[in-house]
Amino acid sequence: MKKRYVIGMDFGTLSVRCVIADALTGKTVAESVSEYEHGVMDDTFLDGSPLKSKIALQHPLDYINSMKSTVTECLSASSLNAEDIAGVGVDFTGSTVLPVDKDGIPLCFDGRFSNEPHAYVKLWKSHSAEAEANAVTALAEKRGEPWLIGYGGKISSEWMIPKILETLNDAPHVYEATAEFTEAGDLITRLLTGSSARTTSFAGFKGIWNDETGYPPNGFFCELDMRMDGIVGTKISQNVRPVGEIAGYVDERGASLSGLAVGTPVCLSILDAHAAMPALGISGERELMLILGTSGCFIINDSAAKNIPGICGKVNDAIFKGYYTYEAGQSCLGDGFDWFVKNLVPEKYTVAARESSVSIHEYLRSKAQKLAIGQSGLLVLDWFNGNRSVLADYDLSGMILGLKLSTKPEEIYRAIIEASAFSSRMIIDNFSDNGIEIGTIYASGGIALKDEMMMQILADVTRREIHVSSATQAGALGSAIFASVVAGIYANIKDAVKVMSVPSARIYHPIPENSQAYDKLYAEYSLLHDYFGRGGNDVMKRI
Repeated sequence: MKKRYVIGMDFGTLSVRCVIADALTGKTVAESVSEYEHGVMDDTFLDGSPLKSKIALQHPLDYINSMKSTVTECLSASSLNAEDIAGVGVDFTGSTVLPVDKDGIPLCFDGRFSNEPHAYVKLWKSHSAEAEANAVTALAEKRGEPWLIGYGGKISSEWMIPKILETLNDAPHVYEATAEFTEAGDLITRLLTGSSARTTSFAGFKGIWNDETGYPPNGFFCELDMRMDGIVGTKISQNVRPVGEIAGYVDERGASLSGLAVGTPVCLSILDAHAAMPALGISGERELMLILGTSGCFIINDSAAKNIPGICGKVNDAIFKGYYTYEAGQSCLGDGFDWFVKNLVPEKYTVAARESSVSIHEYLRSKAQKLAIGQSGLLVLDWFNGNRSVLADYDLSGMILGLKLSTKPEEIYRAIIEASAFSSRMIIDNFSDNGIEIGTIYASGGIALKDEMMMQILADVTRREIHVSSATQAGALGSAIFASVVAGIYANIKDAVKVMSVPSARIYHPIPENSQAYDKLYAEYSLLHDYFGRGGNDVMKRI
């Protein structure tokens, strides 16, 4: 009997989520989550020493340990053997970059570099390379580089090249010792198979590569810093291959690290947000996908190439052949709510939530839902982790406008949620205004499934229906769908989507009177957004 089970592994900001799916029915037969032991290092390093401002590091050993833990748990829960798995798919946050040696082993595993922060993983949310990102943008503008417009006209500190330049500036000995800088998603497939390859997903959206011209010319890198002469083809791999292709087969090392069987085909890695698209049943254009979690991702396909300002990039054949995939995003979503409850909520609220046997988020929402739109007099700029789209400026900070002595925590909490919705509308309107027609909106992620209040506010603010996926692990399921193709179960990803995607759990409809009220608040948000974000007043940078 032909193998029918596939594994998808979704490497997120704080954990790995793994699922085993029956490719012939789409049913998830087992799932597991394993949190990273070291989490995110953004304040102090492993030895307790302070870290550079805005940096966010991870330990790659956490990925390996959590991978094996979740695979083992899923196999046990499903009563399957490793030999029963037909294929493996991997998705990862990006741009999550680390230096490796000639064998693809993380440089921080070498005792010489175990105490060097720049030898560890720089997580997607590491924004300490803002000066380097600005330098890349300025040089591209000066040289008239044609690829810059494909990234909305500005390069992000979240991406690979600024992070590499930061390592060169701050730790040149790490740069010199590095055989290759790799995305963590590509690291996992290399550790599993021994085969080194970059995917169009990471290279295109996070590495300043495109399918027509490849990377910027060597002269660009030399003008950026002469020490980067010849970086493409050496420290940056030119072996870029399309998403959906096979990376290789699990080898002996990969089997020992993962618990998978030798010879199992492994799909090339894909960005975590992009992996969710097949799971939601999306396989064409005009369908906008929102991934609402720690941060927010907005992804849509279109058959034509268009230049959209303020986006994170466009890549041909990035998810589905025949389509350009466009991405924008919010660098702070769930992180902002989490920051608020950890730092600005009084103890009496925490006690009341505990006595009511609900989380502090649920308690705040129950009080915030009772407020009328605009009742608090508050307006928030949700730039607590900078702005990804449409301003692409990580030097920006957040603002809470309209505070009074009578202001309550639930009022601030609701205003932060509303700001996230206003930011979403800004991104959606930017797509529409620049020729990307949006039909149906699909949403996935922890917030989409858990926070009914936010989803209704999002529908009201954007004036659009929002379909929330029933998939609890959309990224992992999407990776499993890609795995079904490399396993030969389906001829292409569209065929797999027809069987393995999951239906919507709920549809949120905009309430007309709420939308009218939010239109007025959005107009005020837009004024603040442009005044503080587009050069009218850069006070939040100066201070």
